[in-house]
Amino acid sequence: MDMHEFNDGVIKEFRANAGKVGGNFAGAPMLLLTTKGAKSGLERVTPLVHTRDGDNLVIIASFAGAPKHPAWFLNIQANPAITVEIGTEKFAAQATIPEGAERERLYKAQAAMMPNFDEYQRKTSRLIPVVVLKRNA
Repeated sequence: MDMHEFNDGVIKEFRANAGKVGGNFAGAPMLLLTTKGAKSGLERVTPLVHTRDGDNLVIIASFAGAPKHPAWFLNIQANPAITVEIGTEKFAAQATIPEGAERERLYKAQAAMMPNFDEYQRKTSRLIPVVVLKRNA
């Protein structure tokens, strides 16, 4: 099964169960991120784990420690207007990419809850980006 098929299964399960999924993600805080393709302009939906920072959501472009950024991150760089689904709620949001001390703080907070993110950073030479999702007013 390729990654697209896997993600499609997670997305269907998420939407059918008010944001809850099983398997490797059982009990993990999940969201669905809808971005606009940087090249295609088409909507793309990606299931991701997240943490919270105040009213904002935080996601990490780890790509499991792969040497390149995930496509959803490139889409956000090109078009930071995104849609988020959490549980049964769906809303428009704006994505920002913090740097320096703020990026470090947010990355460490997520890695403290999900230690595999420390492993992902060790596996790659790229600095894994952090993305903050702020709900539109």
